[in-house]
This record gives sequence, C-alpha cells and structure tokens, in this order.
Amino acid sequence: MAVRTLKLLSRAIFGPFVWLMLAAAVIPTLVLLLFTPTLGGRRRVAHFGARAFLLLIGSTPRVEGIRNLPDEPCVVVANHASYLDGIILKAALPPNFTFLIKAEMTSVPLAGFLLRRIGSAFVYREDDSHRLRTGRRLLKAAMRGESLAFFPEGTFDGKPGLKPFLPGAFAAAWRAKLPVVPVVISGSRRMLPAEVWLCAPGKLFITICAPVDSAAQESASELAAATRRSMLERLGEPDLEKAESR
Repeated sequence: MAVRTLKLLSRAIFGPFVWLMLAAAVIPTLVLLLFTPTLGGRRRVAHFGARAFLLLIGSTPRVEGIRNLPDEPCVVVANHASYLDGIILKAALPPNFTFLIKAEMTSVPLAGFLLRRIGSAFVYREDDSHRLRTGRRLLKAAMRGESLAFFPEGTFDGKPGLKPFLPGAFAAAWRAKLPVVPVVISGSRRMLPAEVWLCAPGKLFITICAPVDSAAQESASELAAATRRSMLERLGEPDLEKAESR
C-alpha cells in the first residue's frame, strides 16, 4: 500500500510539471512552424522541439542500434503503448520522415496543426475507401524515395502486448521494395499509459532493429509477419494477434 501511495504521489507531483514542460516546448515550436517556409525546415523544428521536451522532463531516450537505419529511404514501424510515443519517435528519428497518423488527431487542438505543418499523412481507420486512397498516396511517396514512419497497431490501450497490424504501409513498402526497420519503444507505457493524464517519471529506451528486406519477402503480409517477429523478440510483451485468433 505504501509503495502504491508513493507512486500516486510521484505522478501527482511530476505530472503537472510535464504538462508545463510540454507547453514550454510546444509553444515556441508552433511559432517557429508558422514562419518556417519549407517542409524540411519545419520537420527539423519539430524534431528539435520533441528532443527539447524529453530533455526538460529528464527522459531523453537511450537509443540502441541507430546504425541500423539505412542511408537510403526506408519504412520505420514502431510499437504503440502511450501518448508519448509520437514525440519519442519524432525525437529519435532523423527529421526527414513522413509520419502516418490516425485522422482523429486532426481534431486535437494544436496537435492537428503541428502534424499538418510537418507533412504527416492521415488515415481514417474505419473507412476502407480512405485507407485505400491513403495506401496509394503512401506508395507514391515510397516510390519517390520518401522515408515513412508509422505505428502499425493503429492505436493503443491499457493492455500490454503487440496488437494486430494494419496492412497499408507494409503494402507500400513491399511494392516499392523499401527496407522496413522495426523499432521497439520501451518505458512509455509505464510513464503515461492509456486513459491517464498525469505522467510518471521514468526512463525511455528505443531499440532500432536490423532492417527487414522487402525484396526477400513473397508478399506484404509476409513482410508484416517478419517485422512483427523482430519486434516481439525485443518487446517483452505478449503477441495479442495470436491471443485474438484463438
């Protein structure tokens, strides 16, 4: 009971501080995004804004395997466990990535503006025709040599584990023959899980795994499966896709 009380007290004290530091990082970032004319420049601004926020709260991620990121265009996929994950991935990756984001984020004040200004692609998960259109746009982006980043689970909740993957970006990567780089984020679920609005102090770790060769896979679904195996080896959480199929 004492340990639980201490954890709640820690979250109650640290949580408001995190919101204050978020404002301290986001407000100047938004101002700079208003006046930065190029997409590349705006993405660099957002990258450094995300890094500044994590530095201010004392949770700069420890990144392992940064050399696994190819010099050529690629598709990065990461597990999704917390509201912090987008900021973490934006801080850890080079600024040139196009992020695939669920369309609901466009209605979030300030966040929707920021995401549009850095050239994110949005998808309505429940709209099959929109998913197809988004898939075609992603394929065109991949063919142009753009690097893509997304959370293939599409969403998260309080249940630990890796959810089933959405297929869109894997199809784009497979058809464009771009390498897929699995990324595992650890620590974010404990700091800020689903339906919790006060962040706890904690450490963040990012593991960038060896790229999966799209050209060596016979289909987009095999590419997704190979990527999933790589992530599960390092995640330390159950495979919820298997659990749902039982």
